[in-house]
Amino acid sequence: MLKHLLSSLPLLLLASPAVLAAPADIDQGQVTSVSQFSDVQPTDWAFAALQSLVERYGCIAGYPNATYRGNRALTRYEFAAGLNACLDRINELIATSTSNLVNQEDLAVLQKLQTDFAGELATLRGRVDTLEARTATLEQQQFSTTTKLSGQIITAVSDTFGNKVGGTRDESNLFFATRGRLNLESSFTGKDLLRVRLEFGNFANTTGSSQIAAATGTGMTRLNFDNDSNNDLFVPHIRYYFPVSDSLSFVVGPVGIGYNDITDNVTPAAIADDGNGIPSLFGKNSLLFERGGGGAAANWKISEDLILTLGYLANSPNNPSPKNGLFDGGYNALAHLVYYGKQGAVGVAYSQGYSPGGSVDITAGRGSALSSAPFGDSIATSNSMVGVQGYYRFSPNFQVHAWGGYIWATAKNSGFSNISNGRGSTDSLFVNSGDNANAWFGAIGMSFPDVGGKGNLPGILLGLPPRVAHSDVREEGDNSYHIEAFYRWRLNDHISVTPGVWMILNPENNSNNDTQYVGVLRTTFDF
Repeated sequence: MLKHLLSSLPLLLLASPAVLAAPADIDQGQVTSVSQFSDVQPTDWAFAALQSLVERYGCIAGYPNATYRGNRALTRYEFAAGLNACLDRINELIATSTSNLVNQEDLAVLQKLQTDFAGELATLRGRVDTLEARTATLEQQQFSTTTKLSGQIITAVSDTFGNKVGGTRDESNLFFATRGRLNLESSFTGKDLLRVRLEFGNFANTTGSSQIAAATGTGMTRLNFDNDSNNDLFVPHIRYYFPVSDSLSFVVGPVGIGYNDITDNVTPAAIADDGNGIPSLFGKNSLLFERGGGGAAANWKISEDLILTLGYLANSPNNPSPKNGLFDGGYNALAHLVYYGKQGAVGVAYSQGYSPGGSVDITAGRGSALSSAPFGDSIATSNSMVGVQGYYRFSPNFQVHAWGGYIWATAKNSGFSNISNGRGSTDSLFVNSGDNANAWFGAIGMSFPDVGGKGNLPGILLGLPPRVAHSDVREEGDNSYHIEAFYRWRLNDHISVTPGVWMILNPENNSNNDTQYVGVLRTTFDF
């Protein structure tokens, strides 16, 4: 038997490189029967030898696509790898057999093969030793066996053009700022996920407001990533996801949990990405999803294409003082049903919230000051919001997304309050408990994945920022219009550069204000 193995080996190795041990760039798989090779026929001149080595000795391998490629050229390294595999099999036979398998002729053939390929065998052993050493080093120096570290650094050069809202001159200057995030993601069961985020940034002025919003007098000019911590490192987000069955999962977190973290905002991920999507804050996704704090949510997979999310998030769950905590302070509750089709999705959402006086921001900084606090910041305000959002991919290179919503707001106490007049200042007006205000908003966008190059993303968006159309206290008579275009240029898997520009007609929903133009050049590093 051993003699037959030795005599067959040179023949088969000369016939093909499909051996058990192969170069790193060739993925091969062991077979147990020669019939598994789709390109080997019984009429082939080396069929018998191949059948013997495969089925009797198991030291020849094929390719993952069930081929042997017997006519392919063979390198000496590949020959040595096959020889080494069969030598190991010979040693196994010798060690486990009690019969006299080896004679002088066999040993002579074996010795000659070992001598002829001594250099290649030594090289292979050296490669294995090096690989084992590198593996040991990685195991000793890896960050964690259960935790993955990822990061994103955004830098942006930006400026705006146009007189400040209510002003007579352009008060903005060209600026250069950054935001960085590090995500630590751990899994303890293979299905759950714990994320802890570290963040720093300097997109703010000395008062803590967004630089662009302060300079232009409106939040409609804000960037999608203009977070600020004066470059101090802090933890803004902790989220834990865990499934309890194939159809039911939960998300919990004490800080930095928004609707975007508990449900799908039904906007293409490439658009809503802070660092690689649309540059404007308004254009990211429906403002309905931009609210939260800390709390929990459940996701019920009703069917393969239908998911229901129910969530409750408190504004300040960590604060035990009166008018705070999980259930005595500001909160937002969500019900969201999403249907997924083959080329798109559509969702219907309802949100109910309450904001204590001093922390009212219904539209999450994305609209006019009046739409954010229709009764002023000092009046506690409840709000109900309904939204519809969806997207559709017409082709791999063209997709459309849209969203729209309506807001009902109610004053929860009475008193004089400073209410925005749409011209950069406020008026003191009396608000009655129970006063109502209504606002609406919407947008439609088109984007073109991979147009101009793989990983690139040009896109445009037309939108109507939230406008107070009816109010018992103060209404807005004009509509603002948001018109935006951007082009994400993917340099490689880790770096992208995005020039973007948008203009706001009738900022703060007031035609007396000058048009605002925003330009930005964003560079994003993902690692």
